Amino acid sequence: MINTLYRLVAPKLVEIDYDEVNINDKDIIVRPTYLSICKADQRYYQGLREPEVLAEKLPMALIHEGIGEIIHDRSGNFKFGDVVAIIPNTPVETDEIIGENYLTSSKFRSSGFDGLLQDYVVSSADRLVKIEGDVNYVVASFSELISVCAHAIDRFEKFSHERKDRIGVWGDGTVGYIAAILLKISFPQAKIIIFGKNEEKLSYFTFADEIHSIKEIPADLTIDHAFECVGGQKSQSAIEQIIDHIKPEGTISLLGVSEYPVPINTRMVLEKGLRIYGSSRSSRTDFEKTIQILREHPEVSDYLENIVASIFKIRTIEDIHHAFEKDYQLNFGKTVLIWNK
Repeated sequence: MINTLYRLVAPKLVEIDYDEVNINDKDIIVRPTYLSICKADQRYYQGLREPEVLAEKLPMALIHEGIGEIIHDRSGNFKFGDVVAIIPNTPVETDEIIGENYLTSSKFRSSGFDGLLQDYVVSSADRLVKIEGDVNYVVASFSELISVCAHAIDRFEKFSHERKDRIGVWGDGTVGYIAAILLKISFPQAKIIIFGKNEEKLSYFTFADEIHSIKEIPADLTIDHAFECVGGQKSQSAIEQIIDHIKPEGTISLLGVSEYPVPINTRMVLEKGLRIYGSSRSSRTDFEKTIQILREHPEVSDYLENIVASIFKIRTIEDIHHAFEKDYQLNFGKTVLIWNK
């Protein structure tokens, strides 16, 4: 089979490439349909990664968030036309202790190998999760990002103590929004409190119990646990505020990505006996939970649809460039591509 890929060969330069793919009885062919642009994709597209990283990774088809339709499967796991979420993390080994998304040997679409900007994706059955029921495909296009937040919350349940009356979420961006929604349905008895700086973004958090500007946090405000969803250099001040307002023996989940080392007040971490953990990417189990949430909680899809800022129909390379440039200008929300190749 000849497959057509749309590979980034240099910053802002996408070229068509053709690969001959040998299909075996265990391979499943998926036609991508709804995709979503991630900040990691943008860093490659805009050339914001280090030159040595770009030289190592490119050329490469971008996009790791997306769903598609089954067009060929001899394994018997799916039938023609089934809609599936595509898991970008691809482990090559198993470990009884370390999760597949933390194994250094695992590959990841649009990072270590080609992503979803191609006519057909060849996958094994374990990297696909069937989407059934009344699920919004636009929202499902970024099920990978939702699964990352679901993964962090699953770890939170394992690491944190039972008192979860007040949970704080620092960050008024997309990750903070998704994490806060999932926390709301995971812990309905808890108060979910949002901390951010942008009033326009904060206005989207209508489901939250409390909303505070990071410049006007009451001195006596306390929380039991916290999620840091800020990232970058601003994560330092977010973590400082969390440590100031969290109660002793609370748990801090780090979800914000920073390219630079971030100082942490270890004296107060020790004094309060805090637990700090990080989460990255997700596994098949997290995808299954995500699709279940989207199917069983339509209100989650309704809220998530509110942060879809743009939808582009993609037919040409020029359409790809247009979508990436418009997405780069976004201050908040997700860009979804309807992949009509």
